[in-house]
Amino acid sequence: MHEPRFDWTIDEVLAVIERPFHELLAESHSCHIERFSAHEVEAAKLLSIKTGGCPEDCAYCPQSAHHDTGLKAEPLMKKDDIVAAAIEAKAEGATRFCMGAAWRSPSDKQVVQVAESVAAVADLGLETCATLGMLTDSQAQTLSEAGLDFYNHNLDTSPDFYGEIITTRTYQDRLDTLGACREAGILLCTGGIVGMGETRRQRASLLTQLAQLDPHPESVPINLLIQVEGTPMDALPEFPPLELVRTIAAARLVMPTSVVRLSAGRASMSEELHALCLHAGASSIFLGDRLLTAENNGEDSDRALLEQLDTTLKV
Repeated sequence: MHEPRFDWTIDEVLAVIERPFHELLAESHSCHIERFSAHEVEAAKLLSIKTGGCPEDCAYCPQSAHHDTGLKAEPLMKKDDIVAAAIEAKAEGATRFCMGAAWRSPSDKQVVQVAESVAAVADLGLETCATLGMLTDSQAQTLSEAGLDFYNHNLDTSPDFYGEIITTRTYQDRLDTLGACREAGILLCTGGIVGMGETRRQRASLLTQLAQLDPHPESVPINLLIQVEGTPMDALPEFPPLELVRTIAAARLVMPTSVVRLSAGRASMSEELHALCLHAGASSIFLGDRLLTAENNGEDSDRALLEQLDTTLKV
């Protein structure tokens, strides 16, 4: 049994990523089936409840006000519309409903508004998740009391590469928000993005940051960069597909109890790459043809893929 440890070093995690490919996948799959089913994936649905106009300058994000991507900013959705989307998500097989708002740091009033929607979605029997930007201790407590199960707040990349991607908030800001959520009793959904021009060592550094959190994040999304015209990252070289597999396998091995989530970028992935990622240790996907403002794989494609892999959605 692979037991969690919290003292990983960058060199150790890099050595995991760099293991001979077949040995790496064999061990990561063995680790995966110790705690998770090889033939079952969790399904979540992600809704943009407040789109665009974000003051952050994240180089990958089409919702940043710093980038001209043609995205129209929209206000916070009404609770009834959010609940209607959650009901639809549940009917599609999702067990978790995620609400994303393009804020740097919401006001207390905005958090209260989102908390009302969280409570309503929780009443449907769905797990609830939100990503709203940076939170204060009291805001995290408000969301917790409303029934929020998970808070998504990605570290995005390694500390030494972070400044190349974002300048409007610090790495410590992100860690502080994660700490506030932990203190409020909210489970963590935090991971990062690959394919932004980082080195393999920097990917190892990101995983090390996550694996040094005690306890480990309950959910670890691994996002493949979606290049959007108008952002500074719309012309980067294609990320090597097998490097994504290595990253997921390493995440599984260094955080053996966490749910590794195959997140953004799936619309560009082949069925074979999907299969390798799920074999390597990913056990969660987002349903639907949209992921916030980006294209996603789509229900029909996912149904066909999972059928070929003898895999079902977790209920």
